[in-house]
Amino acid sequence: MPLDRRSFVASAATLAASAALRPCAALAAMPLRAPSPSDDPLGVRQDFPIVEKRIYLNAAYIAPVPRQVVAAGHAFLESKSTQPLLVADFFRKNAEVRAQFARLINASPDEIAFLSTTSEGENIVANTLDWTRGDNVVIDALHYEAEFVIYRQLEKRSGVELRIVAHRDGAVTAADIEPHMDRRTRLVSVAWVSHQNGYRHDMRPIADLAHAHGALFYTDAIQAVGMFPVDVRAAGVDFLCCGTYKWLLGGFGVAPFFIRRDVQDRIRPDRFGAFSVERELPGYHFELHKTARQFDYATLPFAEVHQLGAGLAYLQRVGIERIEEHTVSMGRRLQDGLAAQGHKLFTPQGNRSSIVTFFFNAPVATVHAALAAADIDVTVRDDQVRVSPALFNTMDEVDRLLAVTGAISR
Repeated sequence: MPLDRRSFVASAATLAASAALRPCAALAAMPLRAPSPSDDPLGVRQDFPIVEKRIYLNAAYIAPVPRQVVAAGHAFLESKSTQPLLVADFFRKNAEVRAQFARLINASPDEIAFLSTTSEGENIVANTLDWTRGDNVVIDALHYEAEFVIYRQLEKRSGVELRIVAHRDGAVTAADIEPHMDRRTRLVSVAWVSHQNGYRHDMRPIADLAHAHGALFYTDAIQAVGMFPVDVRAAGVDFLCCGTYKWLLGGFGVAPFFIRRDVQDRIRPDRFGAFSVERELPGYHFELHKTARQFDYATLPFAEVHQLGAGLAYLQRVGIERIEEHTVSMGRRLQDGLAAQGHKLFTPQGNRSSIVTFFFNAPVATVHAALAAADIDVTVRDDQVRVSPALFNTMDEVDRLLAVTGAISR
């Protein structure tokens, strides 16, 4: 497996080393500046309390939420504590948030189901496609590790071959994928943006390649949706799933699942419940939903759905295009600064996401301590650091991180 997520995320730099270093001289020489419009180009920092305490550059791990999302959660719980609640009201809210998410990715509400996790979407596709022994599924080495587990288990159960495309210097293109495909390829799956190094796939050529071979195209989009505009029509995606606790500014337990309308008959629910039913028939028979809603089989975490609605509304107000411009610019600044310091980058130059991963040679305890002393949160694993600035971060914060990485590189 290319990455051990447990060691990757457990090493987040919020963990202070037992013998913490003093802030490096370069960082200490950088006084905090008085706020100016350039420090908050999107006008959002007042909504994120975490920026008052530390430099949080770790949204690819777990993104802090704005006050508006906190307020939505409080309002839901306050209602639950003070008045009777009706499931019919929850369904209306579900429909509202379903439509919000559909607009965000250029889909229709009837193409959106609500699952609990990103991996659940790929499990459904992997476990309910009509496989035949000797078929194959193609993924790449930049994928999230759940996919390796899912398809290795599929191999054992069904005789379906897993083919893994190696990356070249942190990138994978359609040209890299094509030699691994043949007439028995049934599914191609990539992470739209890799959690390993932030590599943003060029989706349309991969979709066209998959469809030319008669295969379906799935994407794990948890590191994409909310960071930049996502258009499932333009990308040619058949299936997409993403949790909402990263770039969508939501909580845990809700994962919108997009199923393109004209492939909805290619997969089927692997579990059923009362909420799968569109119409009751005599004699305890039922007519199930014919849209993506057939996968909404049981009670959802309704408080988190309310919070997701607030997060989506917040993103719409700020503007996804503005968020992309700001965050990707910070990513480019990081890449340029790290390269100038002599760090080897895992993220390809010119990449179009805000996630940047680089290698370091210093002892990991030294890296932890330097970051902790500067109150900077990133993700540290073995010999790698992953940095992921979000809409509330600033170029000044990027420069303060570069002061630390510059000291580490010496």
